[in-house]
Amino acid sequence: MSHRILLLGAPGAGKGTQSAKLADEYGVEHVTTGDALRANKEMETEYGTPKSFMDAGELVPDPVVNEIVKAALEDADGFVLDGYPRNLDQAEYLSEITDLDAVVLLDVDEEVLVDRLTGRRVCDDCGANYHVDFQPPEEPGVCDECGGDLVQREDDTEETARERLEVFYDNTEPVVDHFRDEGVLVEVDGEATPDEVFERIRDVVEN
Repeated sequence: MSHRILLLGAPGAGKGTQSAKLADEYGVEHVTTGDALRANKEMETEYGTPKSFMDAGELVPDPVVNEIVKAALEDADGFVLDGYPRNLDQAEYLSEITDLDAVVLLDVDEEVLVDRLTGRRVCDDCGANYHVDFQPPEEPGVCDECGGDLVQREDDTEETARERLEVFYDNTEPVVDHFRDEGVLVEVDGEATPDEVFERIRDVVEN
């Protein structure tokens, strides 16, 4: 049986990590909005192609994103969806086009999220990711892979992290309420170790 799983959670909640583990565990596609847009950037919609908006540095409008996600889900024999829906309109659209087996919200306290986001470091040369607490390099500030300098990205500063979380809460609260009202939302404590969180999500999916 192919699973159709939606993972919700704030930036820093661990959606990417858990989605990849779930996709591997169940042999299904890990579908993210960004990957779907890049893979289908030339796809014609009645509003134009995603590429036309991306090249202009503009946000891709909801109707275009919706069509791209729909195409990605139709191509997939089971999926873990991560990073969509981002607002109520997208959530309602998703409910119309597919039946989800599990909708999981990774629940993490805001201060923990800020610590996770501000602790991220990226290699300036090869792009490898680290975290000062959870995945530190062998030598502080130096990439294990290539010896390059590790830097904090602009969007990982505390001010930016809090702004991103505020935007997430404003946009995603109605999404959470939508799935809660449908009776399909399960909240999972996302503050444990990645392996413990994965076991909790797996219990939800399989039960």
